[in-house]
Amino acid sequence: MNKKILSISILVVVALVAGAYTLGVNQGSGNRAANNDNETAAGDTAIAGKLDPGVQLPAAHPALPSSPPTPVAGNAVNSSFTHFRVGNRNVKSVFAEADKVWVGTSGGVIRYEPDTDDYRLFDVRNGLLANGIFHISRWTDDKMLVGTYGGGLAVYDESKDKFEIFNVPHGLADAFVYDVLAMPNGDLWIATWSGANRVKGGRLKDPDAWETYTVENTNNGLPNDWVYGLDLGKNGEVWFATEGGLARFQNEEWSNWDHKDGQGAAYDLVKNDNTFNTDPATMSSHHAKQKIEMNLQNVDTAYNPNYIVALEVDNNGIVWVGTWGGGLARFDGKAYINYTVQDGLPANHVFMLHEDQNGILWVGTSNGLVQFGDGEFSNKLTIREGLFSNTIFSMDTQQDKTLWVGSFGGLARIKM
Repeated sequence: MNKKILSISILVVVALVAGAYTLGVNQGSGNRAANNDNETAAGDTAIAGKLDPGVQLPAAHPALPSSPPTPVAGNAVNSSFTHFRVGNRNVKSVFAEADKVWVGTSGGVIRYEPDTDDYRLFDVRNGLLANGIFHISRWTDDKMLVGTYGGGLAVYDESKDKFEIFNVPHGLADAFVYDVLAMPNGDLWIATWSGANRVKGGRLKDPDAWETYTVENTNNGLPNDWVYGLDLGKNGEVWFATEGGLARFQNEEWSNWDHKDGQGAAYDLVKNDNTFNTDPATMSSHHAKQKIEMNLQNVDTAYNPNYIVALEVDNNGIVWVGTWGGGLARFDGKAYINYTVQDGLPANHVFMLHEDQNGILWVGTSNGLVQFGDGEFSNKLTIREGLFSNTIFSMDTQQDKTLWVGSFGGLARIKM
């Protein structure tokens, strides 16, 4: 386990996450629902250029201190950083390259160049069909893949400075795209809320290249049509994170696992540590139906061990699963090992998993970020150590091993 001292800085780019608020918008106008990814703040404007650090923007986190916080004993962290406050936005995806960082927010995509402090915002005013971004990654030397909340799959051609949109009429299973995986053989896998697409050879313009996989047409091989994540396995297989468990597609065959196979800690082990006390079944008919289907009638809090929010296959082929209230699960293809708050996990709701270039697994939760290695958790980071928020949604690593952490309200840079 690499336990070197971390240096954290909150970068200027966090001031862009709100969609580049109009200068002069008062703080009160930024107080909107924190998790409404489909909302665009009135008065947002697209600005291309350099950020003026002196500009006062709406506060993203009222509790965030304006001066460096006191380091917590036991955490090897240097708390030298600067705060930049923004409006209520989430950073759901980060893709870091050598010279730029792409930031997917609930207010559009930001392309940021750390060396020059230049940035550009992409949203519905210059090519996207929806501002809520779930996924962003590079596809080819000049094309980026963008998964949106209700606006389908957007492909951005940097050489032409133009977006091309692929949606349900093209073969996309659903306009809500959570993840995209480019395969070594050229195929594209797309995770949606109505199943998973495979586009043979990445031929997005060829109707015959599109395939859709659902619970029905895979004979329950895909355990749930709400697909949240994709990753490539060590042997070329594709892993799927769904609301009903883990699935694997290998050699044209499906396999799946869920809580009855060991995924996620039992409710009695986590109920006293889980802080989300609202029962989702009381909020939507979908969750009420899922509660019955998954035999969770005795649960009245936000707990579903079958629901996979985060997925990561590490360099050794181990599959890591972040669950909704059931903690972190390790799967070696045969059996699960579950980790919860009782084992040192900051929270049992795991929203993000990322293996860095040193082979360290980073776990983003509803209560901060932590490293995991050699069977133990270490170096927990929260707003007290310099993160912008304790709710961690995304993360990526630059070639120089700089880590970028996306959360509610902003982006943090961690220098290794």
